[in-house]
Amino acid sequence: MPKHSRRTFLKAAGSAVGTAALVSGQVGASGGKNTRFLVDLTEVSKSEVPDDVEIVHDISEIDLLAARGDPDAVPGAASTTPDIAVYQHDETPRGGPVKEQNASGEGSKGPAWDSGEPLNTELQWDKRAQRVGDLSERPDNRRTVQDTTKGEGSRVAVIDSGVYDGHPDLADVVNADLSANFTTDPYDFRPNGAGDHGTHVAGTVAATNADDDGVLGTAPETEVVAHRVFSGVEGVSGDVLAAIVDAANKGCDAANLSLGYPPLDPADPGVIAIKESYEAATAYARSQGMVVVNSAGNAGVDMTPEDVLSLPTEVEGVFGVSATGPIGFLWDDEQENREDKALKKLEEPTAHPANYTNYGTGVDVSAAGGNYDPDAVDEVDGWYYDLVLSTVIEEADGEVEPGYGWKAGTSMAAPQVTGAVALVRSLRPDASVEEVESLIQETAQDAPGGELYHGAGHLDLRRLVKRAR
Repeated sequence: MPKHSRRTFLKAAGSAVGTAALVSGQVGASGGKNTRFLVDLTEVSKSEVPDDVEIVHDISEIDLLAARGDPDAVPGAASTTPDIAVYQHDETPRGGPVKEQNASGEGSKGPAWDSGEPLNTELQWDKRAQRVGDLSERPDNRRTVQDTTKGEGSRVAVIDSGVYDGHPDLADVVNADLSANFTTDPYDFRPNGAGDHGTHVAGTVAATNADDDGVLGTAPETEVVAHRVFSGVEGVSGDVLAAIVDAANKGCDAANLSLGYPPLDPADPGVIAIKESYEAATAYARSQGMVVVNSAGNAGVDMTPEDVLSLPTEVEGVFGVSATGPIGFLWDDEQENREDKALKKLEEPTAHPANYTNYGTGVDVSAAGGNYDPDAVDEVDGWYYDLVLSTVIEEADGEVEPGYGWKAGTSMAAPQVTGAVALVRSLRPDASVEEVESLIQETAQDAPGGELYHGAGHLDLRRLVKRAR
């Protein structure tokens, strides 16, 4: 395992993505004899695949192989389809802009406002708005979500860039034996240079607030299975499909997919084939009792028109999540009266649609993903407080340092719902996928923008656990 120090750092990393053009199914599909492609086992038998074609993943549960080599060597014109590139939902094929800013201060173990620096948990507006736990120095004896359950007995998969289990807030929740690498690089399930996106997602689900100076996840007693699908090698759909099926086979209650594609052309044959593959993987996952949770995407587009397709959000059976967040949270951080501010700092609404979020068809609920004012980034100290604070890492010279940082995106909204699934399954372990999803939707609250932006509504954990008890 890479070495790390216990030094805590705070880093702001928000994501703003402009509207993307429709993209065909050839994205990420290169020609030649080292091409990634999918093999349809309803068209050709596994025994007919030549030996010089490498089977990267055997996904026979859904009659599929993920392969590498020359697709023309496989018999049958309809037996193969190009694998296409998949992206973390803080990235697009066109890049950014991704915003980063280092923030001073490490949090405080003492009374937050007396010390002059807030506790990390006091910066978690997403958890405080949901009354997840005792997150401040001013408890008022009201019941919190975690007074009812912390997700004990549940298991979730984070299908992403890997999870660093050396982070003190994640050390006790990641199941290293079940976690796996689904890329073609030779490393394990940890990030290994793939970045901290998956570590941030995992913290939102299950961070334990180690030593009371960390951050708190929705379900800190759930078990996280880290399935890495991103690395220095371009991520492709076959790796994600294999990771979904494997997570279902491992008894996960939910799989978090904070990933996807730019808006796709639904008439493209390659896109149709990938969509059908996701439909098969999702149907299999549901048959095994696993909820598939997906971030809706950061292109700021309406997914409703028939000529726009957002994958995998619009796949039947995928639970799509849009993003919300405040504008102006703690922007007045330098004001002198900290005691008054401690009482008032959640005044900004947190359920307003984020400026970047996709919306429309495919959104089942909204959840906190962070927001930002583009005009404030260069003008307001603390603009990044509107983003979501969670666990991150910094990798340099083969060493890894754990810390806490801010990101914004539907990637940050999806794990709020994945954590909610863990809470429900902790209370109702035998609940079906349909029952879990219905509970989340039926207890969601109305929010600005209505159904177009929020589907059934904005996630409400307090109402959810009360109903699920």
